[in-house]
Amino acid sequence: MDTSSPSTSQAGATPEIFPTLTHYGAVDWGRGTHELCVVDPAGKIVLEQGIDDSPEAWADLRGKLAAMKAADGSAVVVGFAIETCCGPAVERLLEAGLAVFPLNPKAAERFRDRKAPAGGKSDRFDAFCFADALRTDGHGWRPLRPQDPLTAELRLLCRDEVTLIGQRTALVNQLQAALHEYYPTAVAAFDDWTKAGAWEFIKAFPTPHHLASAGKRKWEKFLHAHKLYRPETAAKRIELFNIAAKSASPNPAVTAAKSLLAITCAKQLGTLQTQLDEYRSRINELFARHPDHDLFGSLPGAGEKIAPRLLAEMGADRAVFEDHEALQCYAGAAPVTKQSGRSRFVVIRRACNMNLRATLHLWADRSRIKAPWADAYYWQKRKQGMKHAAALRCLAMRWLKILWKMWTEQSAYDGDRHLRDQLKHGSWVISLLPQPVAQSN
Repeated sequence: MDTSSPSTSQAGATPEIFPTLTHYGAVDWGRGTHELCVVDPAGKIVLEQGIDDSPEAWADLRGKLAAMKAADGSAVVVGFAIETCCGPAVERLLEAGLAVFPLNPKAAERFRDRKAPAGGKSDRFDAFCFADALRTDGHGWRPLRPQDPLTAELRLLCRDEVTLIGQRTALVNQLQAALHEYYPTAVAAFDDWTKAGAWEFIKAFPTPHHLASAGKRKWEKFLHAHKLYRPETAAKRIELFNIAAKSASPNPAVTAAKSLLAITCAKQLGTLQTQLDEYRSRINELFARHPDHDLFGSLPGAGEKIAPRLLAEMGADRAVFEDHEALQCYAGAAPVTKQSGRSRFVVIRRACNMNLRATLHLWADRSRIKAPWADAYYWQKRKQGMKHAAALRCLAMRWLKILWKMWTEQSAYDGDRHLRDQLKHGSWVISLLPQPVAQSN
């Protein structure tokens, strides 16, 4: 869950909504029930209740808010603070036409400590703390700006795909661990265990005994059937199969137990990959329909997987990031400086959109293949003593400045234009690139 929405940023706060509020509310959300509190301009509680996550309960809440009156007898206007920027509770508040102000969990903890320095805590008390924080500090907060349905669906699909890829990685690790105990040569026979061919091999030849019984002819037939037969790797792979078939069998109990686990993991991986392929097909379909498809599709090295994730995390609302620095902070590429007296530390930014930061890390690395200046910039940072991840974050900072300009202008990436701009502004990166050899007459 991303609780570091740009809507919680102090920079670029939109003052239009907050001054219109007459009352201030908060929801301490839960899986099935929520605690709600509303306070008036003096901080007095005017509504406090628990509600379950049902249409009837939310309809009842809307009725109570509509019946409330301000001191002058006019209808109340309530904004709600909540410790998340997505989920059913947020959707219900937005559907009711209420202004929603997301809270970062760390900030929420500080507001709670301000009211209860002794450490007391309850869901209802948290709702009051957040509501009062909105009353006193909300003038510097930005309300949540919901995404359009196409971008919202694409974001959820991309995040779920990444989660499923993580599950695939865990299953691959479990499969390899089982094979190491009774069938280690099989692990060496395949370089990429995220491909279906390796899983099919385990299902076809689950133990060294099955491999030996099949014989070389069936091994070759298997490789051809699964498009794994390559002249440069076939001989080595057949030799590994031969070694595995002739290896002494380990403890029969270990083989029987771990082979069953290996087959189970291989079958689960096959099923999971089928669903991942379905996710990828749906993501490609939505990405192709999105108005920003050409913009993000033009990014060097992004490809069909990274480009939709970048688009989904940045969104389509150009009012969210007022400048490239806001985007850099939101993405976690910009560092955090801590200074007190003579001490000064620069550390990695933790309060950010973790999904976007992970995607940026992949994109910055891949961009080095397609954009020579990006590779030169990266190696210059490495020469300065930076490690791989730090150098990629610096490269991501530079890419985000370019991407923000493209995003606001709604224009695709133009490598020639970027080169001209670098020359125009005297960028030091140009000096790192190989210079063309002058032709002699």
